[in-house]
Amino acid sequence: MGSGRQVDHPAEDADRGAADPSRDPGQGTGPAADAPPETDESHTPGTRDARPAAPWEVAEAPVGPGGTPLHPDELPDGVAVADARGRIVLFNAQAAQLVGVPVESALGRDYRAVLPFLGLDGNDWWEASDPYGGARDRVRQPERALLLPDEREILVAARYVRARPGGALVRLVVTLRDASARAERSRADLVSQVAHELRSPLTSVKGFTSTLLTKWERLTDKQKLFMLETVNADADRVTRLIHDLLDVSRIESGRLEVRRQVVDLTEAVRRVVAGRVASGEPEERFRVETRGELPRMWLDPDKIEQILLNLVENGVRHGAGTVSIVIEPCEGGAAVSVRDEGQGIAPETIPRVFRQFWRSKRRSGTGLGLFIVKGLVEAHGGTITVGRAPSGGAEFRFTMPAGAPEFV
Repeated sequence: MGSGRQVDHPAEDADRGAADPSRDPGQGTGPAADAPPETDESHTPGTRDARPAAPWEVAEAPVGPGGTPLHPDELPDGVAVADARGRIVLFNAQAAQLVGVPVESALGRDYRAVLPFLGLDGNDWWEASDPYGGARDRVRQPERALLLPDEREILVAARYVRARPGGALVRLVVTLRDASARAERSRADLVSQVAHELRSPLTSVKGFTSTLLTKWERLTDKQKLFMLETVNADADRVTRLIHDLLDVSRIESGRLEVRRQVVDLTEAVRRVVAGRVASGEPEERFRVETRGELPRMWLDPDKIEQILLNLVENGVRHGAGTVSIVIEPCEGGAAVSVRDEGQGIAPETIPRVFRQFWRSKRRSGTGLGLFIVKGLVEAHGGTITVGRAPSGGAEFRFTMPAGAPEFV
């Protein structure tokens, strides 16, 4: 691939007319025209230790015997830097390996041609983020998973270097990491967590069935009934966990099917609440309210019930006071809000609530429930958010489009 290098006066290349954003005034993602020119920091190949350190090098922290500055190829992640015109001026070997573009081919080209990232929705990422033409108060882009045209997943973060606060973008610094390592860690975490969750109910089932088989004649009817009820409950727990794992697999692979039919949301909520009451919760713990006339909703009844079950159980288990479920019409569909009167969710943890394995210090379980809820809602074309309820606890609110019938 060659070593990472930077250039400050990129050579003319064959695709300059198409790739240079400054030549295309109609392109919204092009670099700002009023950005100051880059300073001359060019050097002769092979003499990198003798040249002045570029702004992205750590000249103040010697790392070699001769006190040489940090070279881009020594960084553990891929790094690409574009200048004020959107031309790649630095591209290290790790970036070349991840993207599949040789260093020499990348230097001097438009950043969008070298890094053709797509969002997970398949749309052009640079068009959506618009680093050069977007809001000038932005200084960074948090790391997120993006796709290359060949559908490989890359973890990408960006830093927006500006001439002054609120000024034009003079340098776009992009870091790249291979997402496969994260996926492998996630799978390992999932296996470990599932093994832990399965151990308890299976140990219980094994212990009670062994006792029943070996000591049946010596046990009272009351003892037998208790053991059988416990085995039944633990078997249900294992079944739920298996269903959760299957849902996670379908969500991650995009194979989750939605079988739409007319669903009465209010009636679905009442069934879920009735189930909680039947399991021992006091009826006064719940409040169901429907505001306004709802449109005809074409949804998957099983998945809607699963969403409601998870959110109501979340409010009962981790909230306090009354759990309120409010159903109301919204633009193009309906919205359901599940609120409790507990401590709520700390603002700094809200971005992590719907991730796999997220659990607060007070939580138990696999941490898959809210991840699955989000996947089921989005499979219907809806959205889900979490915030503070009017009563001070947590509020989970999801919206569903009215949808349309599916004819086979």
